[in-house]
Amino acid sequence: MNIETDHRGNTAPPAPEIANLEQLDERLRWLSSWTIHNANHLRENRDGLKVGGHQASCASMTAIMAALYFHALGPNDRVAVKPHAGPVLHAINYLLGRQSLDKLKTFRGFGGAQSYPSRTKDSIPVDFSTGSVGLGVAITAFASLVQDYVIAHGWNAPESAGRMVALMGDAELDEGNIYECLIEGYKHDLRNCWWIIDYNRQSLDATTADRMFRRFDDIFETCGWRVITLKHGKMQQAAFARPGGKALRDWIENCPNADFAALTYQGGSAWRERLERDLADSKATLKLLADYDDAALHMLMTNLGGHCMESLVEAFDDAADEKPTVFIAYTVKGFGLPLAGHKDNHAGLMTPTQIGTLREDMGIAEGEEWEPYAGLGGNAAQALKDFVRKSPLAAREPESPAETYSVPAITVPSGAMQSTQGAFGKILHELAKSDSELAAHLVTTSPDVTVSTNLGAWVNQRGLFRRQELQDVFQHARIPSTQKWSGHAAGQHLELGIAEHNLFLALAAFGLAGPLFGKRVLPIGTVYDPFIARGLDVLNYACYQDARFLLVATPSGLTLGPEGGAHQSINTPLIGMGQPGLTYFEPAFADELALLMEWSFDHMQRDDGGSVYLRLSTREIEQVPREDSGWRTDAVKGGYWLKRPGSETQAALAFTGAIAPEVLRAWAMLAEDVEGLGLLNVTSPDLLHRDWSARQASRWQAEAAPPSHVETLLGALPAEAGLVTVIDGSPGALSWLGGVRGQRVSALGTDRFGQTGDLIDLYREYRLDPDAIVEAAAELFLR
Repeated sequence: MNIETDHRGNTAPPAPEIANLEQLDERLRWLSSWTIHNANHLRENRDGLKVGGHQASCASMTAIMAALYFHALGPNDRVAVKPHAGPVLHAINYLLGRQSLDKLKTFRGFGGAQSYPSRTKDSIPVDFSTGSVGLGVAITAFASLVQDYVIAHGWNAPESAGRMVALMGDAELDEGNIYECLIEGYKHDLRNCWWIIDYNRQSLDATTADRMFRRFDDIFETCGWRVITLKHGKMQQAAFARPGGKALRDWIENCPNADFAALTYQGGSAWRERLERDLADSKATLKLLADYDDAALHMLMTNLGGHCMESLVEAFDDAADEKPTVFIAYTVKGFGLPLAGHKDNHAGLMTPTQIGTLREDMGIAEGEEWEPYAGLGGNAAQALKDFVRKSPLAAREPESPAETYSVPAITVPSGAMQSTQGAFGKILHELAKSDSELAAHLVTTSPDVTVSTNLGAWVNQRGLFRRQELQDVFQHARIPSTQKWSGHAAGQHLELGIAEHNLFLALAAFGLAGPLFGKRVLPIGTVYDPFIARGLDVLNYACYQDARFLLVATPSGLTLGPEGGAHQSINTPLIGMGQPGLTYFEPAFADELALLMEWSFDHMQRDDGGSVYLRLSTREIEQVPREDSGWRTDAVKGGYWLKRPGSETQAALAFTGAIAPEVLRAWAMLAEDVEGLGLLNVTSPDLLHRDWSARQASRWQAEAAPPSHVETLLGALPAEAGLVTVIDGSPGALSWLGGVRGQRVSALGTDRFGQTGDLIDLYREYRLDPDAIVEAAAELFLR
């Protein structure tokens, strides 16, 4: 008996929907391959750089994405697409009429379709930006928690809940943040989340370790997930049921990943030679193999679950409840392409001859490569168009702006001696006691430092967010405690474990609640300032997709002296200045903090706004008296004169943050000898620098921008006056001020790892005490 199959390995005519999905699989494989080919071989290359793309990574995902997007997805589902499958997402939207031909032709070119899906750079609907592998996966779990939050607070109906879906390559499972996320999801009873693994067992450099075969199942099952493994397609399953099939199945189960990949690349004759040698003792199996010619045998051996449309549809339908589910879909990297299985195919590109052969096999005429349904007959093309048009995804409404909330005036906490962190806690406590619209839509979160970052009073008032009631055992037992934390559906604090990656993923997900779920939430995340660096990749990822949040970090610099160098930050001001989409402030006084929080809550909601980073301190300092409120306008622009300079002064001191007492003492020591000595309080080195840079760039535009704020501030000084800049952080955050008007600068700051000690010793050692500031000023006069 000779087994005859069609080109997909089917032995019987497929059902109409399966047939349509299989045609879409081919459409997506072709369009993604051609888009990458055009960018690398046909489009003019003016700079000689490799354009790149990932034809093999796309090909291993096309069946999965066809089944997901045109069968399984509902209008409220959201998807994070595997970064290297970005061209497939563009192809899907091209078929839906949401992506333009021009964008496809300029893939990876300026203004064209982006290399990796981007919420902010692509014109197609993108639910989650991806690119830094692993992060797009993990954010779907936090987005599901945010969806629960929105529903629990009565803002969306329970029946509106969609699935948060991640498509990932198996190499992404090496990313540690995946497992941090799994643990956090288990704590919070994660639901409505699908992760679909393109298990092609090939990464950039190598094939996946064979010993991981069962470990992934174990890990997910332990964390409460349902695991659905799609290893064998229907054609393989049918072969296994025949005499000799069990031996064939056992051989496949035990075949090393590298061997399977190599045989896939070599094709049918190589499969036959290897199988006949290894299974020579099984006459039934040899007879089974003899029923397949080389082409059919190759189809049989590569008929894995991740390419079998019927298996995919069944698996997705079997996971229709809210239980978190991981699908391990075995695939061939480069499936259907001449690159299939080759260990170098990750960044490999088909040659013009190879893609020409693929075009001929699909019946696509030259010049019709961009036609969405080229190669199909008129009736077949129309039927497939209708199928796409009627898919649930086609009915999905575009994202619309979420409502904004008015920001009430924030009362300045009272007290002659205050720290900015303490004032932050008092401000939130007062908001928690209010019935303002703003307070109702705030949510706080912290990686196990809720108490030590002064969020405790807020949580006492507003509670922990839990879908099920969580009793405060200590309070119920009447054991005295300052923390009275009960958990309930109306709670407004998400308590996290100590992983900073999870903090920033939570902030990203909450910060996208408006576009994703139609209801804006204003998240506030607190963290120890030095540990921003531990989540820096995720912070960048959150800002890249324009998530909106308030990051509050403390302590700044050396100000938590006895904790030592591990808790003393150095370069975080430079992070704040260098991160797009994030505005960094470092207030010195409580009234500045109150003002900047008002500004932040408004900025987070503006169309042209963004996220905000407040660098605070636990150091209590004496608050300065105010003669009037004139300083406020300049403070939100990045700086103001605490002591205005005289018209002929020789110098000014400029400082940022909790170093204020040392600078004020130094100013008092110098003012006796330096007439008109200025004192500039820089509340945001970031805003000052950004404004100045924009002003510089505008000189080459048709209409120059007005002078920047820092130019106006420093314009109060004589051109020859020098500057002493002081910050408990990297001196580079302020030393650039000298470049604004070409003034001499003595820059003080922290550029070495700290150590334990009190502030008197530390500031003396690191040259931040009043004597060092006076000496830096004297140096200016000696130059």
